Amino acid sequence: MRLARPSRDLAAAERFHVGGLGLDVLWRTAGRVPGEHDLLMVGPPGAAWHLELTRDPENPLEPTPTVDDLFVVYLGKPADEALVARLEAAGGSRVRSHNPYGEEHGVTVADPDGYRPVLCSRVWT
Repeated sequence: MRLARPSRDLAAAERFHVGGLGLDVLWRTAGRVPGEHDLLMVGPPGAAWHLELTRDPENPLEPTPTVDDLFVVYLGKPADEALVARLEAAGGSRVRSHNPYGEEHGVTVADPDGYRPVLCSRVWT
């Protein structure tokens, strides 16, 4: 599975998702190619999914996330405050979840583009 979204700043997105959340860079564009998007792919190595962040410098799209555009990370335990602090130091901001489920079972931290990863204490089965 691939989840793709625009980013206004791929370097800031990388700091948040890699340095903060702990995902790996799976691929990124090496240099500017006229007519093509800049691209950053992040995720866990060997997983069947990745997050693809794009930026078209010639025709940039402004990210337009809503309060319900979530990226839920199932931790299987409560998110520790060190992880939340790392995400905030990497450009994120802790926000109240629009959905009560997010408040009851996790912590929501908006990324630099305004999308909302939820650090969920539950497991997905």
